[in-house]
Amino acid sequence: MRTTPDQLRAMKQRGERIPMLTAYDYSMASILDAAGVPILLVGDTLGMVVLGYDSTLPVTLEDIIRHSQAVVRGTKNAMVVADLPFLTFQVSREETMRNAGRVMKEAGVQAVKLEGGRRVAETVHALVEAGIPVMGHLGLTPQSVNVTGGFKVQGKTEAAARTLLEDAKLLEQAGVFSIVLELVPTELAALITERVSVPTIGIGAGPRCDGEVQVIQDILGLFPDFAPRHTRRYAEVGKAIHDAVVAYVADVRSRAFPTAKQSTSMDAAIIDRLRSQQ
Repeated sequence: MRTTPDQLRAMKQRGERIPMLTAYDYSMASILDAAGVPILLVGDTLGMVVLGYDSTLPVTLEDIIRHSQAVVRGTKNAMVVADLPFLTFQVSREETMRNAGRVMKEAGVQAVKLEGGRRVAETVHALVEAGIPVMGHLGLTPQSVNVTGGFKVQGKTEAAARTLLEDAKLLEQAGVFSIVLELVPTELAALITERVSVPTIGIGAGPRCDGEVQVIQDILGLFPDFAPRHTRRYAEVGKAIHDAVVAYVADVRSRAFPTAKQSTSMDAAIIDRLRSQQ
């Protein structure tokens, strides 16, 4: 049984923290699912950490669908949430409905996530009414990075903080089952968490949200030369992969691998007959 929105709300009511991680492929998703992560996000961050773009903007709906299909196939228990990428929900409500419906039907995810507050509230309501669970996203919204002036903390002024509070309430009223708060001051994230009945999932928003989401590559150290301030390294997998590959290359070049242990033999007589034939 996969995690449901009702279970997440119950976790908030019990004061039980909600861990969430990104996943973009079958093998990683299966590991995270077996480890007990209740929510996996197929984020448009795949554009940067998997596809090598310098922002999330080039990610297409087809990218999200393909990666979401893999994550769904690799999981049994986690709720899988898929991002709606740039310009798949901003053009019209009708187009948003078609795009979100495609992700739900073709990828088999349990929910979609989209960025924004007041400007998307009516669209969120329409999606929820159509039976599509929606996760909201406030604070730093990477798809709007060219408007917000870069990857920086949002809501530090009174006016900006008030807007975020209002947006959170509007999303709650529109029917979201949870809200991601990205790069928001700790105190503001705590206030939003108090004011809304749905779980808040922080990233760079301090310890007082109902849960936390991180990019899996960040916590595993898969980018050894870069670590965002809001993350914590739980392993140095990038270094481990590098060292393993260096050892593999050296063994292949020195003929230390493969050996008889990794090989298969056949009847010598057959080989002798083949050799004798011209």
